Amino acid sequence: MATIAMDPSLSLQIGRGSNQHGAVPVKEEIQGVIKVYKDGHVERPQIVPYVTPALPPELGVTTKDFVIDNFTNVWARFYVPKSNWKLPLVVYFHGGGFCAGSAAWSCYHEFLGKLAAKAGCLIVSINYRLAPENPLPAAYEDGVKCLMWLKQEALKGSSEWWSKQCNLCSVFLAGDSAGANIAHNVTMRLNSKNLYPLTLKGTILIQPFFGGEARTNSEKNMVQSPRSALSLPASDTYWRLALPCGTNRDHPWCNPLGKGSAKMEEMKLLPTLVCISEMDILRDRNLEFCAALGKAGKKVEHVLYKGVGHAFQVLSKSRLSQSRTNEMIARVKAFVNR
Repeated sequence: MATIAMDPSLSLQIGRGSNQHGAVPVKEEIQGVIKVYKDGHVERPQIVPYVTPALPPELGVTTKDFVIDNFTNVWARFYVPKSNWKLPLVVYFHGGGFCAGSAAWSCYHEFLGKLAAKAGCLIVSINYRLAPENPLPAAYEDGVKCLMWLKQEALKGSSEWWSKQCNLCSVFLAGDSAGANIAHNVTMRLNSKNLYPLTLKGTILIQPFFGGEARTNSEKNMVQSPRSALSLPASDTYWRLALPCGTNRDHPWCNPLGKGSAKMEEMKLLPTLVCISEMDILRDRNLEFCAALGKAGKKVEHVLYKGVGHAFQVLSKSRLSQSRTNEMIARVKAFVNR
């Protein structure tokens, strides 16, 4: 969930209160990311540049934006690498706590262009509706709609520029943070859908944004710098803004291991790759999720990336983060090309 510390002066601190939109008090705020007023007005500072689909020619990746739904303004950015053979298709959901982020953010554009080129996959990055204006399940519904749109485009054969490069029998749902949560929940919603000619093969969950009323050790004890991409107060605020009114963090959309959630054994889940960051407050919750999948007999593998925090692959330019990002891309490549 790319909640963002691009500028050292931006500390992601939570406020409930004092700043004003006219005479209207603030209801919820994550400084530098989102401010929600009691009259429903929402402000999102432009903390990351929005970019066009263009990529450096040497990357060898063609990009285009397509409108999926004019009514909801959901659209997608396609990344199609040059290739002499058909490539796996990865449908990707960006992070941002369900409340921020865009498929046009420069950090996602750069990461997904690199992922498409180096992992050898065609990527469709979904620009879904954001909370709190569109609380969950809006993002899940947008994800399902995008898969159905891809199905229709493949059946019509009207989008040959990407479909002729695509192995429609090798489709993966992926995302980071809130986007990984969306990928997981969209996968379950697609169980009852006929996606032919698309065949889903797996999910790739990068630092999946799950929660719960009871705190894990990493949530309680992981020391975060003021520039961290995700703090515990920010996490709680995102959930208050994204979940349906009257619910808490044990809602199944937030806590897949909670009492109100379906049993893992009964879920029809795809083979899953989970990428976890050692310095992320979500670390222990992600590890518990993987353990529960394994115990339920599901195919799951996970990788723990040492020394890096939440959303390092899109937000950090340090040498260590770049090295870990390359390791992640190599693991994703192996997963989608089995």
